[in-house]
Amino acid sequence: MPLLTWKPEYSIGIDAMDDEHRQMIQLINELHAELQARCDAKSIEQFLGDTHTAIAMHFALEERVMREAGYEEYDAHKDDHEDLLDQIRDMMDIFDQDAEAGFKLLSECLSDWFLGHFGSFDARLHGNLGVHH
Repeated sequence: MPLLTWKPEYSIGIDAMDDEHRQMIQLINELHAELQARCDAKSIEQFLGDTHTAIAMHFALEERVMREAGYEEYDAHKDDHEDLLDQIRDMMDIFDQDAEAGFKLLSECLSDWFLGHFGSFDARLHGNLGVHH
């Protein structure tokens, strides 16, 4: 069973961003499945690296859209992006040093990465961009 499921209320109303949010959900679900299967730590580290790259690219798109729109919460939203990317890099380091601790910590915070940011920063972005479906 997937950890996260796309919901209509997640839609920003910008196709490229919505598609990337769906892809992030899929990545998180794949990583969750890897954890459930207890794949080796090196596989998880590689997957985290791929996830970091994909999320960094998505954040760059989102930040460009915010700048172009003159979005007033840009700085705080960008700071949250940087915090999330730092957390993924930290998680990669933890896996490298202590795989068991990495498995435990990653299992605890996986859905929080997406839902925490999406439920606060991206929800406000949606409302402030004034995008209607």
